[in-house]
Amino acid sequence: MTTHLYLDSGDPAHTRNLLAKQTLLAGQTTNPSLVAKHPAVQARLTAGEHFTPTEIDTFYRDVVQEIATLVSDSVSIEVYADTETTVAAMVEEGRIMNTWIPNAHIKLPTTSAGVAAAAQLVSEGVRVNMTLCFTQAQAAAVYSATQGAAVGQVLLSPFIGRWDDFGYDGMSSITNIQRMFAAGDGHVQILAASLRSREHLWACYQQQVDIITAPYALLRAWADDHFPMPPSDFVYESGLPPVPYEELDLTASWESFSLEHELVTNGVARFAADWNAMFAPASG
Repeated sequence: MTTHLYLDSGDPAHTRNLLAKQTLLAGQTTNPSLVAKHPAVQARLTAGEHFTPTEIDTFYRDVVQEIATLVSDSVSIEVYADTETTVAAMVEEGRIMNTWIPNAHIKLPTTSAGVAAAAQLVSEGVRVNMTLCFTQAQAAAVYSATQGAAVGQVLLSPFIGRWDDFGYDGMSSITNIQRMFAAGDGHVQILAASLRSREHLWACYQQQVDIITAPYALLRAWADDHFPMPPSDFVYESGLPPVPYEELDLTASWESFSLEHELVTNGVARFAADWNAMFAPASG
């Protein structure tokens, strides 16, 4: 199995810079926080000029379309979602974003509404990337809700670094999901996200994760060192307790799995806040 490498960035300049260094870059993931960090967005906000919703949608579309011409694999485009966003709203925005480029994966939060939206979009032939995944129950729900999807149509993005921040070994969550999915049909591919270090990168390669997405600074430093791979005696050690493994039934209905977790709630709030910060404050 070949692990594909993606860049986690909302800036096409990052993509070009890494490709110029002959990085084996195949695709890219984006999200509201990354779009908000784009130099053009930051310059405008620093000048006290906010965006309208139409302007930021157009900006996001243009950025994604530029990135899509540079990479051979997919570009993940994230819908807006806060705790109040409905399934219908996510589905409608996902359909629109899917028309932006031919190689899109639509990113949805791994919440009850997000999984329901994914099930609908997958049934329509749309490719999805389920983000903010932290638990096996979330992974099992995504697997169950998207049964019948083609291999490569559904990506699942477990967050490593945020588990580490929470006091547990984030790589163990990847191991747990790989172990659970080993009994399945392979239609959900794991896209390891929230990498913070070269050790995270090496561990993902060592565990043959389907796809890795990493921030520009990490990949640039790796490229500057000529892409060293883990030595034969490399053993990943976080020094943190592992996330406990759970025995879950992948054939159970997705609604039977509990998708609630503090890290999911915090992640949704963070993405929504970064997106909303780009808009002009409501008058009155």
